[in-house]
Amino acid sequence: MSNKSLADLAQRIKKIDFGMLTTVAPDGGLASRPMSNNQDVEYDGDSYYFTSDDTDMVREISDNPRVGLTFHGEERFFVAVAGEAEIIRDKETFKAHWAPSVDEWFEDGIDTPGLVLLKVRAKHVHYWEGEESGEIVL
Repeated sequence: MSNKSLADLAQRIKKIDFGMLTTVAPDGGLASRPMSNNQDVEYDGDSYYFTSDDTDMVREISDNPRVGLTFHGEERFFVAVAGEAEIIRDKETFKAHWAPSVDEWFEDGIDTPGLVLLKVRAKHVHYWEGEESGEIVL
């Protein structure tokens, strides 16, 4: 039984800049890479990641939207998220999720050619904090 709510976990994850996003590779293996959530984590379990559409990650999500996210925060706080990713190509949605820190990676902002936004909707969230652990199913 979880002692933490989804809102509790979202607030903690928001403070962790980088996590690992794992996709299913064409051979069925797993492929992970670091991604910044730009502190864009919603209370409902959604998180957002900007990337380029010409990456293996985007091709893998196009073929299989099942993804995993892992985060490690201070004081032995760990989170593993299982969910599904959606590829967004809408500039209005980009505007709603853009953060100044993203400028470092995409100099032309939301007009960067090939820019996409990944929306990861959590289905299961597992967390560990010291001796406490729990799971939230969405």
